[in-house]
Amino acid sequence: MDKKFSIPLLLSIALHVVLAVFLFLGDFSHESKPKPVATPMEPIQAVAVDKNKVEEQVKKIKQKNADDARKLKELEQQVISAKKNRADEEKRIKDLEKQRKKKEIEKKKADSAARKAKAKADAAEKDRIKKVAEKNKAEKEAAEAKAKRVKEELAAKKANELKKKKAEEKKRQEQLARERELQDKLLAEQMASEMASRQQAKRQQVMTEIGRYTSLIKQTIIRNLITDRSTMEGKSCKLTISLAPSGFVTNVQLGQGNPTVCKAAKTAIYKAGTLPVSKDADVFKEMKTISLTVVPEF
Repeated sequence: MDKKFSIPLLLSIALHVVLAVFLFLGDFSHESKPKPVATPMEPIQAVAVDKNKVEEQVKKIKQKNADDARKLKELEQQVISAKKNRADEEKRIKDLEKQRKKKEIEKKKADSAARKAKAKADAAEKDRIKKVAEKNKAEKEAAEAKAKRVKEELAAKKANELKKKKAEEKKRQEQLARERELQDKLLAEQMASEMASRQQAKRQQVMTEIGRYTSLIKQTIIRNLITDRSTMEGKSCKLTISLAPSGFVTNVQLGQGNPTVCKAAKTAIYKAGTLPVSKDADVFKEMKTISLTVVPEF
């Protein structure tokens, strides 16, 4: 029940109770002594009527007081029940408030624990991500290092193979060079031998030609030589003759011998003018300056 209505109600009930007690304790059964009146019959009747009314009123009041007492008791019970209910409600509210505060504290603790757990989980996840990144980086670096090492090994292997091939090729080339050198040497020796043989044959041919043309030149000189048995018989003269390619005599040098024979031989050479020479250049090269000995014939 609301407090602002309970106080007036209780006051009203208290007043009714006091009035009821007053009426209940009052002696309404004692008849009042009637005062003498001029007409006594009328007052007696009036008193009787009032008493009945009063009794009836008292009865009503008593009944009302009983009802009021019952109602008051009921009200008191209701008040007690309301107080109890209010106390229970207040206790329930306090309990609920305690539970709310407890739950709020528990919720705060749970939230704090959840935040800590989340922070810890986030830190763990961050650490895990960092470790995964570091692992991936390490694996990548290891893979790159391995790829680089494999590449370097392949390059080194390729370089070694190339070096080996170059060494083998160099060795082969050196062997080929030695073989070519040997072949060239053998060929040169063969060619030298052939050349020597040819030169020897040529030389022999040249000498043969030189001997032949020397003989022809001598015969030409003898044909043009004016001889005197008494002064020239058994005498000789060595001459050196310079010839042009055409056989034209360009110079005659007298050497050791009989002056008469030498003079007659020089005259005979210039008288001939030209002497027999070979058209072969090698033969002429040996004959362009020729030395011979003239012996007069009789």
